[in-house]
Amino acid sequence: MDVFEAINTRRSIKKFDADHKMTSDEIDQILKSAILSPTSYNIQNWRFVTITKQELKNQLSRLSHDQRHVSEASLVIILCADLNSWNKNPERYWKNIPEEPRNTMVESLKKSYRDKPQQQRDEAMRSCGMAAQTIMLAAKSMGYDTCPMKGFDYEKVGKLINLPDDHVIVMMVVVGKAAKPPSVRGGQLELSEIVFEDHF
Repeated sequence: MDVFEAINTRRSIKKFDADHKMTSDEIDQILKSAILSPTSYNIQNWRFVTITKQELKNQLSRLSHDQRHVSEASLVIILCADLNSWNKNPERYWKNIPEEPRNTMVESLKKSYRDKPQQQRDEAMRSCGMAAQTIMLAAKSMGYDTCPMKGFDYEKVGKLINLPDDHVIVMMVVVGKAAKPPSVRGGQLELSEIVFEDHF
């Protein structure tokens, strides 16, 4: 499946085959795609918590207002971000470049994020949003369907996964085999309504 077909056929699925199990290789393939998603300064601030155990998926379902597709999906990925990744051995983000430009990047990175909690949080949202789209398109290309989610109790889910204090949960993506086709698309706006050339 090419990328345009994956984009055109990706839908948010709410009914999964609860008996289907993904292999560890399939899960790894999706995650290896996810970590190729872009991040500012190559900071790679996303952190992925994968859930496949049925007991935990059931708990997540209850914490997601009893949405059944959470427990029925083969895989739940909780997309989190390390808000302090900018200050945790950042040299490793450019390990493949010479020392002098690497040191310049480190100083620029620290200047961009030091004492700027809003910037740190904004970057978490951007990074995880791009990673979520990569996950959904990778899954679709493999014959799986997905549903991005924000409807859950963030605080209780954080406790369930033992979220570190300097991390934040951004969203979840559930992955599995669709058991029911999606409804007709609600309707996309025309490009003429949302695209502006040069200025509004």
